[in-house]
Amino acid sequence: MDTFANYILDEKDLASKMEITYYLAKKTKIFFNKSVVFKTEIARMFIDYMKIDVDKNMVLTACLLCNCKKVDNAQDIERIYSYAKEGANYILTLGFDTRFCKICEEVNRYSNSNPREKESDVLELVDQFGGMLLDRPERIGFKPDEAMVLLEHRNLKGQYNRFLHTFGEFVQMMEQIELNEITTMKSLRRLVKIHNESENIKTFIKKVCYEYEEKIDKAVEAYRKEIKEDMFKETNRPLFTQETTRKILAHIAEENTQSKKIKKEN
Repeated sequence: MDTFANYILDEKDLASKMEITYYLAKKTKIFFNKSVVFKTEIARMFIDYMKIDVDKNMVLTACLLCNCKKVDNAQDIERIYSYAKEGANYILTLGFDTRFCKICEEVNRYSNSNPREKESDVLELVDQFGGMLLDRPERIGFKPDEAMVLLEHRNLKGQYNRFLHTFGEFVQMMEQIELNEITTMKSLRRLVKIHNESENIKTFIKKVCYEYEEKIDKAVEAYRKEIKEDMFKETNRPLFTQETTRKILAHIAEENTQSKKIKKEN
């Protein structure tokens, strides 16, 4: 029997997947905005460039749907704890199998689902990292190196994610690659800029899938020709030196203190 799940999983073109999700969201009022597309593109790059052994089609589809019951209200604590589970239950009604729904549920750890699927670990990384790069009402977006330090030393402190170190290497690589347009800019920051300047989600999808992807894929291919292949293999070396990590954490703590002080004064 044909289901929405079969329809979107059979579609291998990422831009078409995004458009399918866009029209589903228009019809059903599920959560789908530019941030979802932004995080999905990070997932695509991570899987492709670092040759991650996961079901790519499943991960990218899950990226588009796992936050379907998310709410914009950061003060609604109960919904923050429950939206991933609620989303997984909703996705089940669209014809997806239980493993796919489990992957979506494990985008965060509030439901305590264990053992975790390896595809879920990719979802977790791009969801948290991608979210930190974007502006929020209460703060501006973090720089990629700052976001990576926070991901490792705060968000996932004491937690095991099998791809964390490889993701750190991916971020380090992306910080070495610049894209030249009117101005030269680091590759991830260019993606953030496109996100911020796109007037709506359909425009953002087109800019990402038909402009940014071609440029970044060529830039990464050129970069990889200049370095040794073993840089892309799993290692046990730290993502950042202790001094770099200390400075970043201290800087962020100082900014948080200043932000709280301003709020009290107002």
